[in-house]
Amino acid sequence: MPKSRLVSVVSAIIAGICVTPSFALDLSLNDAVDKIVAESHDLKKAEANVKKAEASLDATNANRWFNLTANASYMNLVNVKKPTESMGVELPAELGGILADSLGVEIDSIEIPDNIFSAGLELTQPIYTFGKIGNAVKSVKSAIKMSQASREMTLRSVRYSAADLYWTAKMTEEIVKLSEQDLANARTAKQKLTAAGRANRSNLLKIESDIITKEIDVKYNKFNRDTAHRMLKIMAGIDMDEELVLTDNFPTEFSALNAGELKTTPQWEILDEQIRMYENLARSKRADSYPTLAAMASYSYMGMSGDVGHMFDKSGNQSAYWGLALQVPIFSGGLNRANATAEAMNAAAAREDLAQSKKVTTEQYDNAIKQYNILRDNLSSLKQARDLASKTYTLSQNRFASGQTSAVELADVATGLYQLDMSLLKMKYQLLMSVESIKKLGE
Repeated sequence: MPKSRLVSVVSAIIAGICVTPSFALDLSLNDAVDKIVAESHDLKKAEANVKKAEASLDATNANRWFNLTANASYMNLVNVKKPTESMGVELPAELGGILADSLGVEIDSIEIPDNIFSAGLELTQPIYTFGKIGNAVKSVKSAIKMSQASREMTLRSVRYSAADLYWTAKMTEEIVKLSEQDLANARTAKQKLTAAGRANRSNLLKIESDIITKEIDVKYNKFNRDTAHRMLKIMAGIDMDEELVLTDNFPTEFSALNAGELKTTPQWEILDEQIRMYENLARSKRADSYPTLAAMASYSYMGMSGDVGHMFDKSGNQSAYWGLALQVPIFSGGLNRANATAEAMNAAAAREDLAQSKKVTTEQYDNAIKQYNILRDNLSSLKQARDLASKTYTLSQNRFASGQTSAVELADVATGLYQLDMSLLKMKYQLLMSVESIKKLGE
């Protein structure tokens, strides 16, 4: 083996051993959306609101069931004159003699049990509340639907923001490539100018000035690219030291939309359920003026003794009852009517909000479709203009190298090509975001 070839092989092996392999995270649009959705604090709050509304339904439904309460108490009567002795009543001698003759036992005093224990159970079951509970339950069910629609609206908003972050980061990458290409074109023009012989001093100064300016633009565009990548990492929960490779590219062609008429949105669902919620609340508040029919049952036990140790030696007193109770509100100072009126006014305000939202959202939806169609129709024309500008730049660059045109003219042509490249890139970005807007509003 030749010595030079041996050295090359050894060098390649050493380089392969010493170089640390670098890994980058491939990130597609769908992966970015899923990660950002999983990390979204707004979506987590929306999920918590759904659970909160469901818990409110359980609390309201609990009013339909019976209410069982228990109570227990213990009391010890204190002899004020002789606290250390039990309670008792001394009988007059005449009364004691009468009792002795009747019972055959001499009794001069009667001991009063000073230890008293009582316990009881009470059960109440609503039978008919004239709409108090039923309308309250309907109101809470509407609140649950509102929270679910709010979660869907938040999800759509997060997905839209995620797509915006992804395509913005991708666009900054493409802008860096365009600016680097623009800089490379300027450097190539300078090389051709100097290679053709003694260059014109003014042309040389102009092209060198343009190169410095374009170098600054490249640095600034790289800063924007790195900033966009950092923001994407933050929102997606990706380590800041991780290098990203955005795998989805801007499409070259855009198909026609198949978007129908906007019939409903999560926001409309929220407002529609809000109207129902307030209406049911108004009915529930109004029903507070109506009676309530309930079944009732109770059981109580009482035991007494002069000694705690003998509290339950004998059966105590027991009592129980059951029946129906009708509770009729008589006067509340107009509170129930005022509460019902306030909820009815809230429902009226929600109707106005729904009507306004339908007008505004429908206009936004239609404009997003119109914008997409206009941009799509103009995309091919912009591509043609860009291709013509590229050919014009190639011709101008060759003429500049042969001294047939000035650096000012070349700079104008280069600027025109760069601006058309930027316009084409931004148009693709706007087309993609128009599609995302349509999904956000009416998908």
